[in-house]
Amino acid sequence: MGKTTGFLEFERKDEGYKPVKKRIQNYKEFTKPLKEDELKNQGARCMDCGIPFCHSGCPLGNLIPDFNDAVYQGKWEKATKILHSTNNFPEFTGRLCPAPCEEACVLGINEDPVSIENIEKNIVETAFKNNWIIANPPLNRTNKKIAIIGSGPAGLAAAQQLNRAGHIVTVFERDEKPGGLLRYGIPDFKMEKNVIDRRLKVLEDEGILFKTGIHVGVDIKADDLKIEFDAVVLCGGATIRRPLPIEGSELKGVVQAMDFLPQNNRRVDGIKDLGEEILATDKDVVVIGGGDTGSDCIGTSIRQGAKSVSNFEIMPMATENRPTNQPWPFWPMRLRTSSSHKEGAERYFSISTKRFIGNKEGELKGLITSEVEWEMVPGQRPVLKEVPNSEKEWKCELALLAMGFTGSETTLADQFGLEIDARTNIKASEKNYKTNIDSVFVAGDQRRGQSLIVWAISEGRQAAHHVDSYLMGTSNLPLKGEGDLPRV
Repeated sequence: MGKTTGFLEFERKDEGYKPVKKRIQNYKEFTKPLKEDELKNQGARCMDCGIPFCHSGCPLGNLIPDFNDAVYQGKWEKATKILHSTNNFPEFTGRLCPAPCEEACVLGINEDPVSIENIEKNIVETAFKNNWIIANPPLNRTNKKIAIIGSGPAGLAAAQQLNRAGHIVTVFERDEKPGGLLRYGIPDFKMEKNVIDRRLKVLEDEGILFKTGIHVGVDIKADDLKIEFDAVVLCGGATIRRPLPIEGSELKGVVQAMDFLPQNNRRVDGIKDLGEEILATDKDVVVIGGGDTGSDCIGTSIRQGAKSVSNFEIMPMATENRPTNQPWPFWPMRLRTSSSHKEGAERYFSISTKRFIGNKEGELKGLITSEVEWEMVPGQRPVLKEVPNSEKEWKCELALLAMGFTGSETTLADQFGLEIDARTNIKASEKNYKTNIDSVFVAGDQRRGQSLIVWAISEGRQAAHHVDSYLMGTSNLPLKGEGDLPRV
């Protein structure tokens, strides 16, 4: 695949960024695309490695060497078909995926891996530019009606696959526009929302019906769904935020990241009625949590004009190289520095927030931290210990809690009588994604817990195959790694 000696001739080259001072003036995407010849060279780096471990690293089973080779040869339309045969929305994963495929790349054993994610993004952008991505509605309808609850990547993938099989698909979304956390969790500087809208136009033209502003479980009950639809697929997110139950957590200015980020996305979208505004402008901001959500809070706070931004992570600072106990091709817990981190935030590791400090008006004015150590005991979970005499007071008017999620909401699950596990995920068969209630399926974060966009798309595709099999007795919808699907 690619050029036989390409990995010896060409070094990895990634997209550039606009200067920090320029890009933080707005919420636009700020990457600087590579030229076509440069992209061909990146495709040429894909080795004829014999066993492409990138396949196993990708939750979708993308045919990565195949589309890399097509790019190297300049066959962009062919690359588009190969990519879309396993991935419904490469414009999402090409921007937002942490690229586990690259960590599994054989070239990555002793060199920089192939820039798979950037190649993927450029394939789909070239396709949209050339109008190769058009609506392809099914030739025939089965008249089986399916309700998809949630319009995030899992719900959208399940909807498109089931619509392709000829079923009548309705997607319910409680927010005002479809997209889930793609729209209201991901900042526009990482993915502008016209990227979602152009794909939604294709889905609508294919015959999928979207009903927004409807909270299923509140506005529509489970019994109503059972009566109207032949199958229901639950694709809601893991939306229960992890709290920080310490002294002062009730103070004004202690805010969950998923209150802060969605409000700003709506502000960027031009929505005026936002309720009580949450702004970082002219404030000392502390972001508690070192993951992607924390990074998004950093970039957003800087664009809002924060006085300072500090990022706390309770875990020790990881190494830039692979830890010895996480060998190739497994996903390594290495230090990852995002574009937002480089825009002016200070990062602190092995630090724990002990209490928040407020004024007489109940407003946040500061917080107290201590340094921590992790005691590693063989065969046991690590033990967190506070370092004596390490307390420190920080000035802070806005603390953003970006510590992940503890599970999904259970209102609708309770109405259906679905079984729930200890993590509040909905129990479903690993074999067919079916719950304990006939005709009710689940995919994405509600089944596996908080995870990646690429996993959500994979879950939606897998669930669609099993729903189709349940309704029709068999299914031509592809499972992971299988080729393009025949039209009905």
